[in-house]
Amino acid sequence: MLLSRRVAATLKPSLIAGLRRRVELLSTQPQPVPNDEFGYPAIRFEFGKPSALPDAFALMAPIMQPIRDELPALVTSEHKVLTDVAEHFFKKTGKSFRPTIVMLAAAAANGGAKANASQQRLAQIVEMIHVSSLMHDDVIDRSDTRRGAPAVHKVWGVKTAVMGGDFLLARATVLLARLGNNEVVKLMAQTIDEMVAGELMQATETSDSLLDFDHYLHKTYRKTAALICLSCESAAVLGGHTAEVQQALHAYGRHLGLAFQVVDDLLDLTASSDVLGKPAGADMAAGHATAPALYALEEHPEMEELIRRKFKGEGDVAKALQLTTGSAALRRTADLATSHAQKAADAIGVLPPSAARDGLLRLCADVINRNE
Repeated sequence: MLLSRRVAATLKPSLIAGLRRRVELLSTQPQPVPNDEFGYPAIRFEFGKPSALPDAFALMAPIMQPIRDELPALVTSEHKVLTDVAEHFFKKTGKSFRPTIVMLAAAAANGGAKANASQQRLAQIVEMIHVSSLMHDDVIDRSDTRRGAPAVHKVWGVKTAVMGGDFLLARATVLLARLGNNEVVKLMAQTIDEMVAGELMQATETSDSLLDFDHYLHKTYRKTAALICLSCESAAVLGGHTAEVQQALHAYGRHLGLAFQVVDDLLDLTASSDVLGKPAGADMAAGHATAPALYALEEHPEMEELIRRKFKGEGDVAKALQLTTGSAALRRTADLATSHAQKAADAIGVLPPSAARDGLLRLCADVINRNE
């Protein structure tokens, strides 16, 4: 029985019925993923096999909506054009991938409790830094569109796009300073340093560095993973958590970010142009040697010459695509992404099981099973 006869005798029938419904509801709620005998979350990921865990974005939607709603007000400037440029991004709907990770990390570190005000502000700062980098990247890469709309530089011009990115970065650093936490300021300053260094690594690649897998992974960390990695760690710092928890979330963010970019590099070769909005092999056409090309090199030595000249010879991209897709490179790239996703999940075994931790685990599966 749900209630003892002695307790039931002292309660009104309607209250008894209500308590029974509550107990029954609690008993049917999904239980958080436990740890295995080695102290890791008892879950394993496979490429092409989505997770049955609850959707992380749906879980965080009630928290993320006010955070998104407040962003336009935070980037209002006395110069209307800068406000317009910022709102060009922030008024668009999206999953807010990075801020959602920050909120999940903050909650998971605290056993599922809601993020505090400083951690919520950090999520907004992270989105500002990310959007700033997108504005600058679109100028550097000469991209015409972003999130299904014209890129900023196509609407307002290159100078305004650059200044808009600078403005967002400046506003982010002001808000960061107002948090009053020197350790977080250092971590997020390091994030910006890593992101700029990653862009420079890509812009100054030599024919030798293009052939180096470690160079590829280090560049990938700097360009993509550093923001996720160091913002997760910052969320733990703002929550007053131990060094063990801070490092666990650092490792989670690092490996999740690497998995995300490796899948991005794989999709460049496997997703349709309708989905990506660009032709297959766009990375190669831009002169980039990513994981699939480097794995193909191990099977086909003739890839070296193509990579060294950044696929700029006539027919180079088509030949490289043929060699890459006809080898084990795509499977090995998928395995690399899955390995990093699993390492991300294993890293958060030190956090107590909770719905928020499950959200972080679900993202590991989502990252390696996305198609765009």
